[in-house]
Amino acid sequence: MKYVLAGSSGFLGKALARDLLADGHQVTRLVRREPSQPSEVRWDPARGQLDPSALDNADVLINLAGANIGRPWTPKYRNAIRESRVTTTATLAEAAAQLERPPVFITQSGIGGYGKDCGDEILTEESELGDGFLADVVRVWEGAADPAREAGCRVVALRTGVVLERTAPAFQLLSLPFRMGVGGRLGSGKQYFPVVSLTDWLGAVRHCAENDQVSGPVNVTLPEPTTNQEFTKALGAALHRPTLVPVPSFVLTTVLGEFAWELIGSKRALPNALLSSSYTFKHPTAETALASALA
Repeated sequence: MKYVLAGSSGFLGKALARDLLADGHQVTRLVRREPSQPSEVRWDPARGQLDPSALDNADVLINLAGANIGRPWTPKYRNAIRESRVTTTATLAEAAAQLERPPVFITQSGIGGYGKDCGDEILTEESELGDGFLADVVRVWEGAADPAREAGCRVVALRTGVVLERTAPAFQLLSLPFRMGVGGRLGSGKQYFPVVSLTDWLGAVRHCAENDQVSGPVNVTLPEPTTNQEFTKALGAALHRPTLVPVPSFVLTTVLGEFAWELIGSKRALPNALLSSSYTFKHPTAETALASALA
């Protein structure tokens, strides 16, 4: 199959490109600089510029582009978070809408779309989006794909939890206190903490690309949701480190602002769309996902 990939320079983009190429698929990377190899195509999403001919014969378009959310959300940076996702998705969707043969269009999205703190509520793809900055971003982010949907593309929005892998930036930040011997639960620890192994994230992308049953939002999280306290215990055990130093919620909100709710807010998300379309998780629990991440 021919895949066109935006956001190929990030952690997930690099991992996906390697995975696809290893299986013999063709991968075209969209880049914002002068192309340095035949498999690269230049685009300018900030100006909405992408030659649709670059997508000819593409089977799957995937957008993984977006500014890192793991830093303070100043007003200027909030705009960067939103625009980096919306402009890239919209530019790809507009180009896809002009193709004679509609490709599958997959865009990354966020589990934060369900709101800042959902308690014990079970969140499926049928659940309403919630309140808060990231929820508002998810609305316009996923909505930016509408031109592709209206043109006949099968559109999938991956609402992804924290991806666990040794070299993943988010996982390195999470595990650093544990490696230093000062790890512990975040806030009360009772909040559900949506995570998934890199292996299953890659598997979910491939499943969505190849399975005609799947469209719309897709939760990419463990099928057995874990609380932060359970995750903390499993991570400490996997690293052979103590988990005795909890971080109070007020410390996180003081240091991280609204982003702290991505760590202390509860999201009990279930990947019903994947399960109902017969995707089998390789790492269904926090323990197995962590073992894979640290292997």
